[in-house]
Amino acid sequence: MKIQETHPFDLTPTEAIHLQKELRTRIRLTGDPGEISIVAGTDASYARGSNEIYAVVVALRYPDLTIIERSSACCVTSFPYIPGLLTFREGPALIEAFRRLRSEPDVIFFDGQGIAHPRGLGIASHIGVLLDRPTVGVAKSLLVGTAEDPGPAPGSTSPILYDDETIGMVVRTKERTKPVYISVGHRIDLARAVDLVLATTRGYRLPEPTRQAHLFANAVRRAGGQITLPEKE
Repeated sequence: MKIQETHPFDLTPTEAIHLQKELRTRIRLTGDPGEISIVAGTDASYARGSNEIYAVVVALRYPDLTIIERSSACCVTSFPYIPGLLTFREGPALIEAFRRLRSEPDVIFFDGQGIAHPRGLGIASHIGVLLDRPTVGVAKSLLVGTAEDPGPAPGSTSPILYDDETIGMVVRTKERTKPVYISVGHRIDLARAVDLVLATTRGYRLPEPTRQAHLFANAVRRAGGQITLPEKE
């Protein structure tokens, strides 16, 4: 996959925050991905106390969600775990995993926040700007803002409010299961992002792109990165 641009990740926390504020101005909160044939999910895994980051990208055919390709990369990071600066810890491994991907996904789902972030630049927005692709943040918890619990039925939603603005949506994807927290990453609008999350959910809490990425990332970590990947279909 072609990487549009990158930047140094070995910054101090102060430098990282300054860069986040700069990149935030480049996010596009609207956009139509057009006809979608490939979606992708990403995740990263690492053992507690370890500086080895195992990042993966899983590409799936849309709409049947058959896995067509998986890529992975391992990087050693010196950036500490700091809430709100996740991309500077996981970013180098993720960028390398994308670089190894031969598919060209139309929409990418991230296990993390989009603009529902203290500085409006979670990992889905940050990497989305660098890749210049439509991206969606699919988080398992609320980082900033307030939200009511959505109704119990799958597909029920409730807005995430921050500074009197809607920055995301809480979405019930499965009955009697905790919701997920959806926010725009880049080049897509919130309504379309929510629709795609629901369209790619197959009976689990997480949509298939990030669910499959989560499973693969853990497998890669357990294998120490030594997993033979099948050829792309």
